[in-house]
Amino acid sequence: MPNSGTHWAGRMREDVASARLRDPAARSGLEVAILYPGLHAIWAHRVNHALWNRGLRFPARLGSQFTRWLTGIEIHPAATIGRRFFIDHGMGVVIGETAEIGDDVMLYHSVTLGGRTRDSGKRHPTLENGVVVGAGAKILGPVVIGAGTAIGANAVVTKDAPADSVLTGVPAKVRTRTPGEDLTHLLSAPDYVI
Repeated sequence: MPNSGTHWAGRMREDVASARLRDPAARSGLEVAILYPGLHAIWAHRVNHALWNRGLRFPARLGSQFTRWLTGIEIHPAATIGRRFFIDHGMGVVIGETAEIGDDVMLYHSVTLGGRTRDSGKRHPTLENGVVVGAGAKILGPVVIGAGTAIGANAVVTKDAPADSVLTGVPAKVRTRTPGEDLTHLLSAPDYVI
């Protein structure tokens, strides 16, 4: 079994490779590792999450607030995040306490995974594997977004969505993805349906 340092270094290399794969502007691994605030926020979250899980709640929250100040990305230390998670640009991203994020998920800037109630318990979204969320989208409440779903820019999601769907508009409407469909236009331009 690898030691903890080897494990963390391997995960960091995996994160850099994931960012390079998803961002056509990435020129080198060194550039990504040094200059990408989304990665810095994820790396800090791993430390803060470990502190949180060990019952060190105040240091975990302090660390998350310091990271927010440095990166503009707020991730509650209790949030559960999978592997190869990538936040592109990142400024204004908010991830709430009970949010759960699967593997290979990508968020653009100004995305909120927020709550709609002050009740205790599960109150933030669950994003299953391979979900992509466009800039400015808001996913609110304890909804479940199925694997492989794409959420368009500025969409407001308050209901569950099945796997391999597309969500656009305010409030978001769901449709099934067409096999081979290019969804990049949804992630950068708003599709308002009021």
